Amino acid sequence: MRVPTRLRSGEVGFNMTPMIDVVFLLIIFFLVSSHLAKQEAQMELPLPVADSGEQPDHEARRLTLNVTADGSMLLAGRHIDREELKQRLKLARDEHGEDVEIRIRGDRNVPYSAVSPIMLSCARTGIWKVTFGVYHSEDVR
Repeated sequence: MRVPTRLRSGEVGFNMTPMIDVVFLLIIFFLVSSHLAKQEAQMELPLPVADSGEQPDHEARRLTLNVTADGSMLLAGRHIDREELKQRLKLARDEHGEDVEIRIRGDRNVPYSAVSPIMLSCARTGIWKVTFGVYHSEDVR
């Protein structure tokens, strides 16, 4: 048997194809998830008007809950009931601790009786950062 005297290329290369595939999948995931988050916060609702308020902290983990004029709730673009809301709030609290913030974007015609159970569910699950989405009075003019 004859032993080869030299190797063909002498170099060992890495296959970059799997890494490129993973990078593209991550890019697509973040593009889609950021689009859904923006879409949820831009749902057309006639929000109430306020003269005072603060800009939200962008570092906090936030769930946006939309409440329509008839009192139905939408979380992540899906209609949910009160029981499912309690489960989702508890899950968010367990995953992210006390840093979870709930933003309630309620139609200006929603009665307080539809918002009160949401706030009560937040308190019972230990979520204390509850904010309301409003228009600033200068922006409405």
